[in-house]
Amino acid sequence: MTREPQETAATMTELEKLDAGLEYCFDDAEVAARKQAALIACRELDAIDPREAEARDTALRALLGSCGEVIDVQPGFRCDHGANIHVGENFLANYDVTILDIAPVRIGDHCMIGPGTVISTVGHPLTAAGRRAHIGLGQSVTLGDDVWIGAHCTILPGVTIGSDVVIAAGAVVTKDVPDHCVVGGVPATVLKHLDPSA
Repeated sequence: MTREPQETAATMTELEKLDAGLEYCFDDAEVAARKQAALIACRELDAIDPREAEARDTALRALLGSCGEVIDVQPGFRCDHGANIHVGENFLANYDVTILDIAPVRIGDHCMIGPGTVISTVGHPLTAAGRRAHIGLGQSVTLGDDVWIGAHCTILPGVTIGSDVVIAAGAVVTKDVPDHCVVGGVPATVLKHLDPSA
């Protein structure tokens, strides 16, 4: 029995590389078209009158990969794809939240994201040559249940945040966060442990 040769990076399109979690060229036409489609969808969402709750809800559900029954996203929301964002039940994103979902972003139930927060799954090489070549690399971000992210926080690629976590305003989260704690600072560190029974 012969096996088909596995696809290698050399034979893959840049979009296929992106979706496979490999380095990719971010100004490739297909990659750029995906981002432009998300940009247009976000602009269309913002153009819906806030009083038209049902229309906003429909547009939001069409943009995101999946979501719970109750979801509230305030104006100014931006993303790179939309389909890579998966949020649970009772989700709130305040004004001007940006989720750069080149790779999947999974958010649990009962999570709140403060205004001006950025969740990024995309990074670039440390070498000047790599950046000049417009190379990107995606790493997933995961939030557990009952996470509250304060205003103007930054969550970096590859981070997993546990459940029952508070991220203090202005924090930059560069590494994984355990369950039941408050983190803050730049880079964020554990400031306090929370009682899981409370």
